[in-house]
Amino acid sequence: MKKEIPIKAKEKNMTHYIDGFVLPIPQNHLSEYKRVAETVAEIWKEHGALDYCEYVGEDLKLEGTRSFPELLDAQEDEAIVFGWVVFESREARDLANKRVAADPRMTDLIASLINPSRMVFDAKRMAYGGFHPLVQSNNSKVK
Repeated sequence: MKKEIPIKAKEKNMTHYIDGFVLPIPQNHLSEYKRVAETVAEIWKEHGALDYCEYVGEDLKLEGTRSFPELLDAQEDEAIVFGWVVFESREARDLANKRVAADPRMTDLIASLINPSRMVFDAKRMAYGGFHPLVQSNNSKVK
């Protein structure tokens, strides 16, 4: 495990905190996954997330790098989903994670995706982590 590179407190407090994740989803279940993810996004926002995004991979190979499909040992019939959830702070994220885990709606939503007879989502194949800002730059006039 790599050590965190020390960052000046001022830089570390730029803005926000994100949870990022990447996972394979069988392409024939992508519509079902999307339906669940749309509801999950609303639940996360109810519990403190500022923004929730998931994108499906399209251009996933760059010569000389390890691709997401390689990282996740994805099969030809699997789509790669990359997502992130934005929070005001690490503390807000920690609280939201506890609230979402305790929300009874999540149990029912996730149950349909983790049925062993037709696994749509396998947490063991998901890469996940929480991140504080290192560099933030955008063209938006809204901050």
